[in-house]
Amino acid sequence: MRYKLLQEGDIQVCVIRHPRTFLSKILTSKFLRRWEPHHLTLADNSVASATPTGYMENSISYSAIEDVQLLSWENAPKYCLQLTIPGGTVLLQAANSYLRDQWFHSLQWKKKIYKYKKVLSNPSRWEVVLKEIRTLVDMALTSPLQDDSIHQAPLEIVSKLLSENNNLTTQDHESIIVAIAPLLENNHPPPDLCEFFCKHCRERPRSMVVIEVFTPVVQRILKHNMDFGKCPRLRLFTQEYILSLNELNAGMEVVKKFIHSMHGPTGQCPHPRVLPNLVAVCLAAIYSCYEEFINSRDNSPSLKEIRNGCQQQCDRKPNLPLRLLHTSPDLVSQEATLTESRLKPVIVTSNEIHVEVERNNTANQKMTAGVGNDSEPNLIDCLMVSPTCSTISIELSPQADRILGCYVEILKMLSDYDDWRPALASLLQPIPFPKDNCLFLSFLLFIFFRELKYVIQRFAEDPRQEVHSCLLSVRAGKDGWFQLYSPGGVACDDDGELFASMVHILMGSCYKTKKFLLSLAENKLGPCMLLALRGNQTMVEILCLMLEYNIIDNNDTQLQIISTLESTDVGKRMYEQLCERQRELKELQRKGGPTRLTLPSKSTDADLARLLSSGSFGNLENLSLAFTNVTSACAEHLIKLPSLKQLNLWSTQFGDAGLRLLSEHLTMLQVLNLCETPVTDAGLLALSSMKSLCSLNMNSTKLSADTYEDLK
Repeated sequence: MRYKLLQEGDIQVCVIRHPRTFLSKILTSKFLRRWEPHHLTLADNSVASATPTGYMENSISYSAIEDVQLLSWENAPKYCLQLTIPGGTVLLQAANSYLRDQWFHSLQWKKKIYKYKKVLSNPSRWEVVLKEIRTLVDMALTSPLQDDSIHQAPLEIVSKLLSENNNLTTQDHESIIVAIAPLLENNHPPPDLCEFFCKHCRERPRSMVVIEVFTPVVQRILKHNMDFGKCPRLRLFTQEYILSLNELNAGMEVVKKFIHSMHGPTGQCPHPRVLPNLVAVCLAAIYSCYEEFINSRDNSPSLKEIRNGCQQQCDRKPNLPLRLLHTSPDLVSQEATLTESRLKPVIVTSNEIHVEVERNNTANQKMTAGVGNDSEPNLIDCLMVSPTCSTISIELSPQADRILGCYVEILKMLSDYDDWRPALASLLQPIPFPKDNCLFLSFLLFIFFRELKYVIQRFAEDPRQEVHSCLLSVRAGKDGWFQLYSPGGVACDDDGELFASMVHILMGSCYKTKKFLLSLAENKLGPCMLLALRGNQTMVEILCLMLEYNIIDNNDTQLQIISTLESTDVGKRMYEQLCERQRELKELQRKGGPTRLTLPSKSTDADLARLLSSGSFGNLENLSLAFTNVTSACAEHLIKLPSLKQLNLWSTQFGDAGLRLLSEHLTMLQVLNLCETPVTDAGLLALSSMKSLCSLNMNSTKLSADTYEDLK
């Protein structure tokens, strides 16, 4: 039978001390506490009842309890405990046998824990200490009490023991770790014990203890931890464990097997916390490596100070290092040389990272021009608009490359799992590094962005909208991976190939809208024209759509786009097709034709396109596609009907992507029937921009109550 450990104030009974009767309030944390009086008949037939005060004169400490025994009488339903203390005994009566046994096991546990705390606080011989630790662990494992403190208390005792004794040998360390291993199977290690485990991983990464004992502990942390912010040492321990795996002969193969074991053999990981915890560990470890190196070498200025022309801030205090990299102590002496040689090519070397920087007067003048700007600059702006160097070459030493490469490789591994990719894209959508860091850190992040290119490519190749939509910025005014890897962006090193693939996948989903094209025209028109000039078909299509939807107002820009299209074979062909469509569109929109049109049931997108291309429909105001097989693809033809006011899509496969397109082009639409269509909140919210819409049927759709209120 299992019992709950009694806490302070849980036990309430009558206590009787022979030969004199007292009622006592007895402590249960350091002392036994709070006992409510019951009627108790002793073996000698003496009777105890509540006194006016109801309390004993003195409380009983655990150290004063010599023995605890269960008492029972034949033919008498009395459930009592007998506490033996100096000078007498104390009898406790419970209401039933379960409550009596709960008290008994709780008192035994408290008494023994007090004993072990006292014994292990003054260790003499480590053989005896190790034996006592094993006995303590066995007691915790076999206790019938069910409480978190049953396993945590021994771990805290051992943690305190290790923190107060720093002269232990490696063999002693491993013996203690093996002894407490059974308790770690279902419990997180305390913070001080995590620090001890980190030290062991750093000093003996190839120890079998790391593989056999730490592996299940780290697995449990990754599966069950909810917030590393509340327990940062658990994250540090996980980081050091992964680094120790990377130090083994097989290196990244061992790490890969560990990641696979965390995911599981099935296509869906059964533990939802594993991915967020792994990402948090990787990003924190990568940033800590860079930050420690920068903080150990100099007090570099922030990005705002770089923009304002500041080269050095002597009173800046570095953050505390996290000991994931150990830089050379002679870096401080190199700082003065670096400051004196601002206009000369400088090579700063250490046993970890070699950075070569060539500064020029032009860069300094650009930075000085922005001194009056008090706004905090964007990370990418500082690297692109206000550079402090014209040429950068960064080389990582084998040790630093192994550390940083380990965590970047883990992110790459995570992106290879289909079920993890949507959540990973969402976690990485806000670029996970601060923007107010030092100059050299920005350059190192520049290398990291290039290393992360494989992960971004995986996002760009994924056909799921929830994945590739995370390539865009998380909110307006904030740069995302789409901007970062665009031509001219800080991480672009492939002449825009990745950028073109990102545009292609975004245009192929629900982003074929005026809003997305306007964004490209305003911010990335130059890169789009350059890639189109080089024959990139996606960019050629983008430029044609800009012309077709009248995105570009400036005549000179339109002529430049046309010249760009006509400079390549693919561009010339697509521009001719655009001109043909425009002629057909003018013919279609020419006044005339019917005002009402109903397609037969089972008609398809191709049938609708063939019908609309056969005559003029400039007067068409009412179109019924009810019970047909049309999809969102037919929206490209519907938006060419300038007079359309009523559209019936009842029981079709028209979805969210089509609704977004209709909301941007059919500004005169007044009546829309979406009954029994697969539209969701994401598409229905786009209808809020249709100011002329006065009748909307959304029966049997996936409309939520919140979206309904928004549309009202």
